[in-house]
Amino acid sequence: MDHSNVTTTTYFIITGISEKPLLQVFVFLLVLLIYLLTLGGNITIFLLVCLDHHLHTPMYFFLANLSILDVSCSTITLHKILISFISGDNTVSVVQCYVQIFAFLSLICDELLILTAMSYDRYVAICNPLRYRLIMDSKLCVLLASLCWSLGFLECLPSFIELFKLTCYKSNVVDHFFCDVVPVLKLSCSDTSFLQLYIIIVGAFISGFIPFVLTFFSYIFIISTILSIRSSSGRRKAFYTCSSHLTVVLCLYASLVFQYLRPTSSVNLSSNKYFFLFNAAAVPILNPLIYSLKNKDVKDAVSRRIRLAVI
Repeated sequence: MDHSNVTTTTYFIITGISEKPLLQVFVFLLVLLIYLLTLGGNITIFLLVCLDHHLHTPMYFFLANLSILDVSCSTITLHKILISFISGDNTVSVVQCYVQIFAFLSLICDELLILTAMSYDRYVAICNPLRYRLIMDSKLCVLLASLCWSLGFLECLPSFIELFKLTCYKSNVVDHFFCDVVPVLKLSCSDTSFLQLYIIIVGAFISGFIPFVLTFFSYIFIISTILSIRSSSGRRKAFYTCSSHLTVVLCLYASLVFQYLRPTSSVNLSSNKYFFLFNAAAVPILNPLIYSLKNKDVKDAVSRRIRLAVI
């Protein structure tokens, strides 16, 4: 089949990571291992937050939301590698491809907004500790989480609708391991200028830059407050309470900047998908690792659950 002559299509062919059988086996086993660790780590965090009353605080409420987002993102991005290796079917319908793009972009927006809400929580905890419980009550936490989830999906809805206007493709072979917006747009011979402009304005500015600015200013006030603490032990304790969140924020924004803030014409898809695979596999597993290894509350909650299970 000559893919270069395709003008309309009902399905896409996902090339995956490699066509070499040995490398495919290695990638499959690696992705399966990482996916299982991601599921295990994030589901453990979610269950701990739900079951342990010591973790019924705003920070861990948002962390539970973050765990749901990480599991969802991993499933969306990595499932095709696993399914295509087992079944041998590497095709996906156009509608399924568009839904996958919409779901992935929405979840990324949700994650950035949840991290912004977490930065506000850390700001209140450190800069206004005496009124922390009064300000960050359960109603506000639920409201913030609901707004984050709703805004993330609403922001990406116009781009999802716009995808269905792409009726012409130079090829139906997507050089990626899942349907991502950049490789799909590069294949289209339809006019994608509005969609690219919308992704830049809404995706980069509203969904990315504004949450980044809000998070940045939250940490400006946090760091200023920490530096004003007289005792070194007090400064260490204050910084420790937000160090896990700050680490996750830096990792996520660094990966997104490299991944998306480049013109689509300058993106080398063949090499870009290897970096994306690292991001898709590594970033979701970082959250449970960072919060479990650096957080005494989580480690204590795990110990309590183990003792209860033994008894």
